[in-house]
Amino acid sequence: MRLRPFPVWFGGRAGGQPVGCGMTMEGLSITPASLRDLRPVLHLERVCFGVDAWPLLDVMSALVWPGGIRLKAVVGGRLVGLAIAEPAWSDGISMIASIGVDPEFRRRGIGSALLSRCESLLPGNVVRLTVRADNPPAIRMYERCGYTFFSRLLNYYRDGQAGLVMEKNRTAE
Repeated sequence: MRLRPFPVWFGGRAGGQPVGCGMTMEGLSITPASLRDLRPVLHLERVCFGVDAWPLLDVMSALVWPGGIRLKAVVGGRLVGLAIAEPAWSDGISMIASIGVDPEFRRRGIGSALLSRCESLLPGNVVRLTVRADNPPAIRMYERCGYTFFSRLLNYYRDGQAGLVMEKNRTAE
């Protein structure tokens, strides 16, 4: 789908009802995202990822790509998180391309809720994602959710930071 890094950040944990591998906040809804969400998604990309934010055409493509998984997290009518994923092809490996949560809403379980919902919609035995090597909160959350280190991609992000590919093998669950 893209030939550039897929940024992934962490939403955190907080009180509320259990969802997947973490907790989530009250009043959170996770529903499909579409091209109608373009403006708030572009804003979210900028506040979450800065220089690594996807450009307009990449965001538009992600929101309309046939077969793609695109989920938005909404609190009080405000889009506060987004997950984009590609289902498995013949190799049985699904890819979570991006998970982003507005910095004002991090550490409330939104990232883990998006991850859990996204995983539930993805086929295949393996799910992979790439996370910045300098993002320990995200790495810890993915580890809690069953992801393990798969490989390191040197100079993956625009600032030269490495990306860590993490993998969850669902046949072992």
